[in-house]
Amino acid sequence: MRDIAAAADVSQSTVSRVLSGVETRVPIAPETRERVIQASRRLAYRPNPLARGLRGASTNLIGAVVRDFSDPFFAEAIEALVAESMAHGYNVVLGHVHPRLDEAIPLTSVLETRHTDAIVLLGDVRVHPQLLADLRISRVPVVALWQGTSPLEFPTADTDDRAGIRAGLEHLASLGHRRIAFVNAELPGGFRVRQAAYVEFMRERLGGVPDGYLESCPNTLAGGDAAVRRLLALPEPPSAVATSTDLIAVGVLHAAHNLGATVPEWLSVVGFDDIQLSGHTVPALTTSRMPTARIVSYAINLAVRLARDPEAVPEPGIEIFAPDLIIRDSTAPPVRRR
Repeated sequence: MRDIAAAADVSQSTVSRVLSGVETRVPIAPETRERVIQASRRLAYRPNPLARGLRGASTNLIGAVVRDFSDPFFAEAIEALVAESMAHGYNVVLGHVHPRLDEAIPLTSVLETRHTDAIVLLGDVRVHPQLLADLRISRVPVVALWQGTSPLEFPTADTDDRAGIRAGLEHLASLGHRRIAFVNAELPGGFRVRQAAYVEFMRERLGGVPDGYLESCPNTLAGGDAAVRRLLALPEPPSAVATSTDLIAVGVLHAAHNLGATVPEWLSVVGFDDIQLSGHTVPALTTSRMPTARIVSYAINLAVRLARDPEAVPEPGIEIFAPDLIIRDSTAPPVRRR
């Protein structure tokens, strides 16, 4: 900044005011402003967020703590988060929670720097107590997304999982399906809301869950593949399978194809999330669409507002967003079987 001041023949404070974009009581002449900007470009000046953080100024960085980079759902959520942050003039520092659950992970090892204006937490991290403890005492506001049944400790946004599961099951029932199985993803924190919604629906509408119709598996393609093989090997196999994530549903489609249980003629499949892949499977997957863009927009707007108001106190609370059922080609009325 001293170099720019010398090159533009102005004071260093003028350079600071021009490059920070803050309003000043004494207006800066357009010619002076242009001279400073041109000098900064010639000298390839870039503000250092770490230095700004040490001075107590805004770093224009948002830290994103992500539970699982390998999950396609979170990959798409990160993309939406980066786009929304940039629209507010912020960049994103990504931090990945290590998958090994026996480690005490501090926040400093997850984010490459503590010098962020706010932190957005993506996914339930209850299995990492040290990380949660650091987030609780963080000097910057924390906004949490997709916390499932975690205790409410931060301003939070989530989807109505129960409504999303029931919408898919109502769709299957309206087609005439009665033998509906469910495959639940094994997620950190023991998340069971979507499974509980299935059990509730089956008890209310179809007299209960038939023996063997409730499966749990890792949230992977292979997990869905193995689960549906067990279901189709039952003496009375299901005519439809609902899953708690699209990732599992894609594994179900793959296994059903290999077993000759053609979808949707012999087996209807419903997912949850509507990841990008879901519209391009064969057949295209019927699923409850997670309102990811709206949830992320809410979180970033809240994080930026809290970051810019030093008097604001982040209060624990939750904003719920409703999913939409997207009907594609993986569901159809059941057929009579031998």
